[in-house]
Amino acid sequence: MSLKRFQLDQKYTALQHQHLDRHTQVIEQGVTPLVQRHGKSLINFSSNDYLGLASHPALKQATVDYLRLHSLGAGAAHLVTGHHAIHEQLEQRLAQVTGYPKAMLFSTGYMANLGVIDALMGQLTDSKSGIVYQDRLNHASLLDGARLAGVKLRRYPHLDVAQLNEWLNHDCTEQKLIVTDQIFSMDGTEAPLLDLIKTAEQHQAALMIDDAHGFGLRDFSRPPLPAVDVYMGTLGKAIGTFGAFVAGSELLIDYLKSRARPFVYTTATPPLIAAATLAALDVIEQESWRRVKLQQHIGRLRTALIEQGWQLLPSQSAIQPIIVGSAENALALSKKLLEQGLLVSAIRPPTVPRGTSRLRITLSAAHTDEHLSQLISALAVHQASFR
Repeated sequence: MSLKRFQLDQKYTALQHQHLDRHTQVIEQGVTPLVQRHGKSLINFSSNDYLGLASHPALKQATVDYLRLHSLGAGAAHLVTGHHAIHEQLEQRLAQVTGYPKAMLFSTGYMANLGVIDALMGQLTDSKSGIVYQDRLNHASLLDGARLAGVKLRRYPHLDVAQLNEWLNHDCTEQKLIVTDQIFSMDGTEAPLLDLIKTAEQHQAALMIDDAHGFGLRDFSRPPLPAVDVYMGTLGKAIGTFGAFVAGSELLIDYLKSRARPFVYTTATPPLIAAATLAALDVIEQESWRRVKLQQHIGRLRTALIEQGWQLLPSQSAIQPIIVGSAENALALSKKLLEQGLLVSAIRPPTVPRGTSRLRITLSAAHTDEHLSQLISALAVHQASFR
């Protein structure tokens, strides 16, 4: 056996020369706002823990309480014997807070997206030819879902509904699926959902949204977003736990439970995660100040960085990228901040287009005003060198 013919040494060396090689960053303790790495305490501005729930006492207690009485693992796939009562309770709660008739759990958002797109558009015996239309900046899992389904994929320019409409006007295909991130993970921009809904209705297309970076950040007292055909949300970001779910009509969910391969052929997530997630949903409803605090941080940071002259994107979300251009510069700026105790990840191609490497600042309600002050002051020092 040998991998020599794969020329991995040459390929990896090329990545290193382009500053595109990647390495895991071991965190010894903490999530947000503080972590320890190599024994050093760092303020973490690279977490998706937008509401600061990953370490919330209520979630920890719910996990401990469940584990005292029940198993650690699910024991099987959902369709065998792995679907526990707490999973069913969580699915019902997720349907309720999103305003859909029914919901189903997936192990990850990546698996949910692969499963849904393949089940709807894949080469099944009862499937007709179709086209998937996706925003050019969609998450990799959405793009991979279309590619693995073997269906035609057309990627319209970012947020360009006019171009999407033009394509649909000339498309006679029977099955048309529009897919978009709701909040884009590397830009922080938000999809024009009302325009997309209108477009989908006009052209008799189905609409799927990936709300991974938005679920949990809107008021649960009313349906958080206008209804679409397929809604996907994740639980490992604002919710602070792990996993994902898809919500929609009863028929859609019943069909996906039979046809979504990543659901059918995967062991269910540990039921104690479902217990922690239910606790997180309670906290979000009870502690609305977390959403308020996060919005205050977003406004303050954007105002300060614009005044300093950094190139920002039009994001009003917790994701605030600073565009610095080259991968080398992004790594260098990230290293400078790390030396000052600030953990801010550099994002490089192929995750973002060449020439748009960036620092991806992510904010959390767990950050204090002093944490933001330290970040703003540190960026002011380096502004002249990297803007």
